[in-house]
Amino acid sequence: MADQQVKQEVLDLFERDVIEPAEDFNDPGQEWRRLFSELYGTFFLVLVAAGGGMMGQAFPDTISRAAAVVAPGLMVAAIILFMGRISGAHLNPAVSFAFALRRDFPWRRVPGYIVVQLIGATLACLFLQQVVDVSAVYGSNYPADGYSNGSAFWMEAVLTFGLLSVILGTASGAQNVGTIGALAVGSYIALAGLWGSPISGASMNPARTFGPDLIGGDFTAYWVYVAGPLLGATVAVGAAFLLRGSGGGRIGSTAAQGDLETEVADPDKP
Repeated sequence: MADQQVKQEVLDLFERDVIEPAEDFNDPGQEWRRLFSELYGTFFLVLVAAGGGMMGQAFPDTISRAAAVVAPGLMVAAIILFMGRISGAHLNPAVSFAFALRRDFPWRRVPGYIVVQLIGATLACLFLQQVVDVSAVYGSNYPADGYSNGSAFWMEAVLTFGLLSVILGTASGAQNVGTIGALAVGSYIALAGLWGSPISGASMNPARTFGPDLIGGDFTAYWVYVAGPLLGATVAVGAAFLLRGSGGGRIGSTAAQGDLETEVADPDKP
């Protein structure tokens, strides 16, 4: 009798943690929440990432380079913790691309995620430019003086390779919607910025650079910040395959898709 009770408890846990989240993710009625979540999270990420440069221009000698590159890492960690279970907290077209390439996320959902990420980034820069009264170009990423677009491209590719390796790795075991994943991803973004930002700005995110480039009207080197992260993401997926095989398993899919449970069950429904 005791064994049967244990088996039933395990079955209940399986249905709650595996079957219900999968059904929830496939429910088109919930998609607007996931898209809003991505817009919302990307807005705050870019608010901090682009805001560091713009606030530094408005108030000289108040924000150091170290502070400007650490702040986005802290923000990403916070965002993963507060809304990662809703959309997976991609916040980055390269992340959505990598999850889909690893088959943890359906390709048909990728365009919607990318569009709202770009919108969130744009709204953040509109807000900053109006409030701070400084051009959004000061919040964007450009190759450093004396360095070519090619050098910045390779830096972005390598930095993004590392970022996606951390994300895909934690999404296979510790789950990037949890505390460990949030700390790992946020820490990596801060560390990558501390040493890699002088050459390329350490964007690692096409949406993060798109917002200030669009509002500032300067797409001079934008290709670097699209091609570099996409190449890095592709290599990271290949490395993840060599380390763990194809896909991130149930945990990887849950991390990529989110685990939204917002609707209260109706006891009268069959």
